[in-house]
Amino acid sequence: MRIDQDVLDAFLREVKLEAPSPIDPVQVRYVPKPWAVVGAGNYAGVFEHPDYPDVVLKLYAPGRSGFEEEQEVYRRLGESKYFPVLYQAGENYLVIKRMRGISLFDCVRYGIPIPENVIEEAEEALGEARAKGLFPQDVHGKNVLMYQGHAYIIDVSDYLNESGKPDTKWRDLRKAYYKVYLPFIKDRGWKVPLWMLDGVRKGYRFYKLIKRTVLGKKNDK
Repeated sequence: MRIDQDVLDAFLREVKLEAPSPIDPVQVRYVPKPWAVVGAGNYAGVFEHPDYPDVVLKLYAPGRSGFEEEQEVYRRLGESKYFPVLYQAGENYLVIKRMRGISLFDCVRYGIPIPENVIEEAEEALGEARAKGLFPQDVHGKNVLMYQGHAYIIDVSDYLNESGKPDTKWRDLRKAYYKVYLPFIKDRGWKVPLWMLDGVRKGYRFYKLIKRTVLGKKNDK
């Protein structure tokens, strides 16, 4: 599935995407109709067009790196039932398969049960990526989707990170699923407020920061 080049060129001439701060997400200032914003991250904005419902366009903001690396990730992944497929690429944009579903984060937020097979399919997907020479990083509850009872993973931009460090976010999320969510939350229909989820997220980040600091001091001795 490709987007007509004239449609793409018209969009690229008019869209306004900025990166005012290196530590904040990019900002979408203007989107020509009938395009619409799907989301914006640290490197790029993601857009949709009603005539092409099965794909999204990921446009990197000026000055933001990672475009070539993400292309290489998709090249290595190839056809996969778990990850998006790259259909088209230009100077600073990618046209990729649209992965539908609800994030695990929103499942918890809205009280939608997450079956065990979704967690294990995500684990299998990451194993598949590693087997293809990739290094999955930054895998968390917002970029693992559930659709019709199956797992799908989006945002593979950091998968070329060869630091050798394991992705502890996914490891810890999986551990929390089995130790807390599965026995105490899954079938109760509880909706966890956004403020509480944000508190858990911030607490986790603080815990990891302290842990890294303590380990760093031990290694310096």
